[in-house]
Amino acid sequence: MLLLRTRWSPGPDAGTDQPVLVTITDYTSNTHRDLPGIVRAGLRLRRAWPALDGAVGVWLWTIPRQRRAGSVAVWTGTEALRRFVGLPDHVAIMRHYHPRGRTRSTRWEHATADPAGIWSDAHRQLRQA
Repeated sequence: MLLLRTRWSPGPDAGTDQPVLVTITDYTSNTHRDLPGIVRAGLRLRRAWPALDGAVGVWLWTIPRQRRAGSVAVWTGTEALRRFVGLPDHVAIMRHYHPRGRTRSTRWEHATADPAGIWSDAHRQLRQA
């Protein structure tokens, strides 16, 4: 399985020493044709990352042969995640692509904002899905 990912993009709260909320979004497109658009949409959202209150960091990832793409995002808490989910750009992307595939997500609390440890846990979950 070839999993490609972006570099870690720190958010404004990257230096937190508190426990963090980690989310994995895993979208499987019905067709290969939609995957490039999904990836571009994720990259557009990622550009706003440095200004998102409560954002600790994010990776975008894709497994092209499986038509999967998504994010591993780290937040200061549930409220920060809710604000992101409600952003007009995010809502528009979900409305456009939701009927064209399947979205799964998971979340857990991590004791620290350690990118290496978080990615290791997330990568293990992505490989098992």
